[in-house]
Amino acid sequence: MSKKSPVSRSGRFTGGPAAEVAQFTESISFDWRLWRHDIQGSIAHATMLQKIGVLTKAELNAITKGMNQIGREITAGQFKWKPELEDVHMNIEAELTKRVPAGAKLHTARSRNDQVALDVRLWLRDELTALLGEIAGLQRALVSLGEKNVDVIIPGYTHLQRAQPVYFAHHLLAYVEMLERDCERLWDCHSRVNVCPLGSGAIAGSTLPLKRELVAKLLGFVNAAGQVQLTQNSMDGVSDRDFMIEFCSTAALLAIHFSRLSEDVILWASAEFNFIKIADAYTTGSSLMPQKKNPDIAELARGKTSRVVGNLMSLLTLLKGLPMTYNRDLQEDKERLFDTADTVRATTRLLAAMLRNTRVNQPACAAAASDPALLATDLADYLVRKGMAFRPAHHVVGAVVALAEKTGKLLNQLTLAELQSVDKTFGRDALGVFNLKTAMSKRNITGAPGTKEVAKQLARWRAQLS
Repeated sequence: MSKKSPVSRSGRFTGGPAAEVAQFTESISFDWRLWRHDIQGSIAHATMLQKIGVLTKAELNAITKGMNQIGREITAGQFKWKPELEDVHMNIEAELTKRVPAGAKLHTARSRNDQVALDVRLWLRDELTALLGEIAGLQRALVSLGEKNVDVIIPGYTHLQRAQPVYFAHHLLAYVEMLERDCERLWDCHSRVNVCPLGSGAIAGSTLPLKRELVAKLLGFVNAAGQVQLTQNSMDGVSDRDFMIEFCSTAALLAIHFSRLSEDVILWASAEFNFIKIADAYTTGSSLMPQKKNPDIAELARGKTSRVVGNLMSLLTLLKGLPMTYNRDLQEDKERLFDTADTVRATTRLLAAMLRNTRVNQPACAAAASDPALLATDLADYLVRKGMAFRPAHHVVGAVVALAEKTGKLLNQLTLAELQSVDKTFGRDALGVFNLKTAMSKRNITGAPGTKEVAKQLARWRAQLS
């Protein structure tokens, strides 16, 4: 039997757990990263205990000083984590109690159940704030790349087949819009993370006159109106992990957006498309083929999406059969949460850096966009303006496309006579449809990839992200 500190093992037991049990149940190997928030929460709790007379001012000062010293040692890498003390909470409290006798009073009216719920909320709140800033950085990288290539037109694709022409910037702005929705979801998630559970105890609160509102204020659990945000049910307060699932769900969708962006980047960087060149620092080579330049950042971003989605599924499965309230199963939530946050934050930063170091191959884009078939729908719109209903117009242009294929010509190489052999509605101005610059200038409705509209949207995003 291993010897354990009395801090982490109650008087109910005559000895410590078997070594293999201690190894199986420890969480310090991953929850150590909550140390800053554990100390922050403990100081707030101690402040409240002093207010209700459990601690003297001298004891509060000693606890605060001791906690801050432990924090400095952890920051400097001088603190020794002890697996036999199981978790971050017991490691810090045991060390504090060795140094400060009043530390033995710190756990008054507090359980590791509400303590870990508090720590994770504090940690995730900080992660959300940081992630939102990093997403804005990625949005700025997309807008900047679009602004640098504001005149570049590329084919837009449906079914991965050339469809209609769009500005390259318009394509990039589609991802800016996606990311903005992700930010809105994250902010919404933040409102449910930002609720203080401390005071819930193990399950049933406390008989002591705790000042939960004071602790919440000290820890910043207030809404935009300055109102304190407290959990309203002690059983829910210690067992709620919905906020983790909500974050991981939003992060999974964010990762899917990263994956879609990455797939476009991978295609654009291929020799077949050749639309972009990624800087060497953000690509890798081949161990066999010396000519290779692989878009590994984009590929890994695409691949890591499966990991983030898997973490979400793991959390959902973890919670699905748990009875009220706290169960040790919940120890398994943190690694999934930590990995999701780490993965999406790193991916956000790397994609932004890669895009800032990407240049557009304008001649290749221009060659692809010059395909007159991209303006076949514009030719149908021409017939609509001549009074023809769209369905017949669609059919007529389909016949024109078939004629071009039969004669081995591009659409804009057909003669007026050939166009009129399909339908007499075509006039001498029909071939003017294939002027790409004119075609793009006509797309001016809100959200369209027209020249003025894209410039307006770039300006809007530049101002919003500044």
